[in-house]
Amino acid sequence: MKRRFVPVLLFTLLSLLLASCAPIAPTSPTAVQPIILTDALGREVSLAQPAQKIVSTAPSNSEILFAIGAGAQVIARDDFTNYPPEALDLPSVGGMSGFNLEAITALQPDLVLVAEINTAEDVKALEDLGLTVYMVPNPTDLEGLYTNLVNVGKMTGREAEAAALAEELKARVEAVTQAVASVETRPSVFYELDGSDPAKPWTSGPGTFIDLLINMAGGQNAVTVDSPWVQLSLEELIVTDPDFILLGDSTWGGVTPEMVAERAGWNALSAVQNGKVLPFNDDLVGRPGPRLVDGLEELAKILHPDLVK
Repeated sequence: MKRRFVPVLLFTLLSLLLASCAPIAPTSPTAVQPIILTDALGREVSLAQPAQKIVSTAPSNSEILFAIGAGAQVIARDDFTNYPPEALDLPSVGGMSGFNLEAITALQPDLVLVAEINTAEDVKALEDLGLTVYMVPNPTDLEGLYTNLVNVGKMTGREAEAAALAEELKARVEAVTQAVASVETRPSVFYELDGSDPAKPWTSGPGTFIDLLINMAGGQNAVTVDSPWVQLSLEELIVTDPDFILLGDSTWGGVTPEMVAERAGWNALSAVQNGKVLPFNDDLVGRPGPRLVDGLEELAKILHPDLVK
């Protein structure tokens, strides 16, 4: 019995030894999946890998890119990008009057990020140069903003950072909405976009972030006309008599509360009499980027300083 067992044992040991010496077949590397997203023009835009050289043609896009940690991947900006401050160190490739296509081409970007303030003609001109162009949708609510953050995160390899930022912004929005949820009085707000003609200043109505954020901050828009952009007569404004006048044109036009008080007929307004004409950074509510939440917080502090710190 022992004689039969020894050969079998030797054969088994020899088989194991040979198996351990056999070369291991190499595993094939996991194929990198392309990034494919549908943009605001309904076009499927594909990237073989996250973009590392990005040209931004809109301030909102620039702010999104820097906010999700992709600032080092941005190689050029538009004329109006002014935030964050380090973005100003980047070369500009144009703006509302057109883009320097030659300069953009020379930079050899692997992604040009445009927005709906840019035209379909701009997109075609860039695509005709063989560039990959993605138009970021103009969101109509904060959920749309969060989606944009995540999508730009996917295109730049910053998906985790973008998701974390979206969650942080949601928490801040929730804090404001909870703080003002029980307010009994909702002050009325006239938001001045352009008071170049004091007899008929431009303001913002329903369907805009300005209107949305005023309401979310515990106020109410003094404009009830069902139009996103409205030119209100002074007579209509006096009838409305808002509690607050916020000067969005203080950012770009240098309009001050003192200048408003000197306008003919405006001293009839309660906001002027009560010192509630205030400058406001229009970039916080006029650009569909992450600073919209900053704008919401600032509005809430103005309208309900006792509730929002």
